[in-house]
Amino acid sequence: MKLTKFITTSGLVLATLGGVATTASAAPGEIPANYDSNAIVKFTPNDDITPPVDPTDPTNPVNPIDPTDPEGPNPGTNGPLSIDYASSFDFGENKITSKDEVYLAAPQAFTSGTEGPNYVQVTDNRGGAQGWSLQVKQNGQFKSESGKELTGAMISFMNGEAVSASDSKTPSIVLDKFDLTGNGTGAAQNIVSASEGEAAGTWIYRFGDENTKGESVSLSVPGKTTKVAESYSTSLTWTLTDVVDNK
Repeated sequence: MKLTKFITTSGLVLATLGGVATTASAAPGEIPANYDSNAIVKFTPNDDITPPVDPTDPTNPVNPIDPTDPEGPNPGTNGPLSIDYASSFDFGENKITSKDEVYLAAPQAFTSGTEGPNYVQVTDNRGGAQGWSLQVKQNGQFKSESGKELTGAMISFMNGEAVSASDSKTPSIVLDKFDLTGNGTGAAQNIVSASEGEAAGTWIYRFGDENTKGESVSLSVPGKTTKVAESYSTSLTWTLTDVVDNK
């Protein structure tokens, strides 16, 4: 009986098929191994209504109270460039006098029971900080329930300041103070203007802070003006445009 010897050495394999001997040599894998993957995100302009936030803490949502409407304030305008809220002003119940008088507007009240400065809130969610301008006008002089005009009355806004939780640049133009009389031709007054690269996100234009919230919006009435024992009212129109007004 003939003996067959099987010899193995490093890197040598004897194949049984056809009696042919073959060798297999594979380089070890590279460690650590690397493989690249990707990540994407896309943003679009936001058309939703932005709810009001606290004028002293823009990170905190609030529910403002409208002192002129028990049903509550009007909802904000649709985005992506929107006026989210504007305070209405209550100058109180006052005795008729023949002296020049100045009446202070009550601070902005919230349903939580707290108060803050009166304010206007604007949001720019278009992307790219394209710039915007905010104007306001008074729609005629104060009139009583019977149609009597409060001649010479003037609303004054003081301690104007723009604040935001956004890290975008502050608007270039922020009026510290301005007056409205309702006696003009109806032209709107530019009060805040953000140039390109400024004021993206939600911005508060407030009148006063925690210390001056009760003395930053006032109504002056001449003593010589005849008053009647009725409620007087007027309205303000706040207008937001995408046209930057640098005047």
